[in-house]
Amino acid sequence: MRDFVQNFPLFSIILCLVSSSASSLLKGKAAKWVNTVLICVVGAMSLTLTFYCLANGSFTYTMGHVPAPWGNEVRGGVLEGAMGTFFCLIMLLSMTGGRKKLLEEVEDTKQNLYYILVNLMLCSLIALVYTNDLFTAYVFVEINTISACGLIMIRQNGRTIEAAVRYMIMSLLGSGLFLVGICLLYDITGHLLMSNIKESVQALVESGQYGEPLLIAIAFMMMGLAIKSALFPFHAWLPDAYGYSTISSAAILSSLVSKGYIFLLIKIIYRVIGFEVVRESLLLNVTFVFAGLGIIFGSISAMREDDIRRMVSFSSVAQIGYIYLGISLGTQVGMVAAVFQILSHAATKSMLFISAIGLTDASNTSRKFKDLTGSAYRNRIAGMGFAAGALSMVGIPLFSGFISKLLFMQAAVANYGKMLPTMIVLAISTILNAIYFMKTVVRIYSPERDLYKDREGFKVIHTREQIEYTCTVILFIALNVALGLCSGPILELIGKGLEMFA
Repeated sequence: MRDFVQNFPLFSIILCLVSSSASSLLKGKAAKWVNTVLICVVGAMSLTLTFYCLANGSFTYTMGHVPAPWGNEVRGGVLEGAMGTFFCLIMLLSMTGGRKKLLEEVEDTKQNLYYILVNLMLCSLIALVYTNDLFTAYVFVEINTISACGLIMIRQNGRTIEAAVRYMIMSLLGSGLFLVGICLLYDITGHLLMSNIKESVQALVESGQYGEPLLIAIAFMMMGLAIKSALFPFHAWLPDAYGYSTISSAAILSSLVSKGYIFLLIKIIYRVIGFEVVRESLLLNVTFVFAGLGIIFGSISAMREDDIRRMVSFSSVAQIGYIYLGISLGTQVGMVAAVFQILSHAATKSMLFISAIGLTDASNTSRKFKDLTGSAYRNRIAGMGFAAGALSMVGIPLFSGFISKLLFMQAAVANYGKMLPTMIVLAISTILNAIYFMKTVVRIYSPERDLYKDREGFKVIHTREQIEYTCTVILFIALNVALGLCSGPILELIGKGLEMFA
């Protein structure tokens, strides 16, 4: 049984690929059930792997009979298993919450194509989590990009096609830089497996050889992944991609895709280059500046929006800035804060998107704030979900967002040189978050004026009409509260996982 569990990372990847191929032969309804079962099975394997690694430690699994350093490997550990489990959970909730809208927004003939793209997206995310090979990571980065473009433009209208093209252009730029960084690193070290590269890098740093080429390689890889994860100022594609795609696509893209790239970056920092080497290279100072600017700019842009989905989209720019802020602090506490923010943002942002669509459905599909007045009374469960997400984003105790902000403040104190600017950015961002999120909550819970009561399309949506949607929102709220109340064991798990990385 012990050896069998070590097959789970490879099984997960192969199962996703097989399911994608099988779904091409099925109709939409059958493809939907294949997708649901796939997510549950992969999530169960990841959860089993997490407990296995807690008891037995991390491991590497050689694929085929070619040993390192020439063969290919996957790696299982506590953090990898936990992240794989969490990704599956968020994807499952995002798909169930947007299932009804998916039937309306995607043609019947393209339903199975949508589920094929989601299966490939899951495959790429799981592969990025488990791979121990840099070039394999690049291959699945490209699969992730293609899947994301398909998920954006499958709802065919001018805005989604334009958003997909902009996303593709920026993603190709990021992929190109990432690939150039891999090539430089391979030229310097002669390896593609992460553990072998790290040994070579440590030897080069100690000898003082190839200092500048190594710095350039690290910079290219970091910049490539920063572009792909929409770090400011490379975020221009994000609002339209999240704002005009199907709601399930928006929830998945905002909560998982960028987080997969960031998790890969964390793996590279720890397992390829070495945390100390990256910290001493001063590259983290550059990302620190961009992260701080992204937090402020994203918050201001969200505050100026009059479209609820674009407001939530611009908020993602700020939240991604938070993750990079934690990484850029260059401390263990900062890295723990960054990983927890990945979990918190994934759970909260997908809930906000799913809740927002419920509010717009009760308002004649209008996304303008003036038409959303009283929408929380017309769709009570959507109002509850959006209010809970807003409170979490502001950082109110009980929710996961409070723990994130607390961790960032603790991380700032651990880095005296960056403490003051970090505290200032956190304070400004919290105020701005409170302004635009609480303004929205007040709007949706404001009593309706007589002007709106009899307008066509402004309807009350009862819970019994949306059982699946109601269960999804309740589970999202419970997940967010669980991250806030049970943060102690979760942070301990993250810390142990990062220690295994090193």
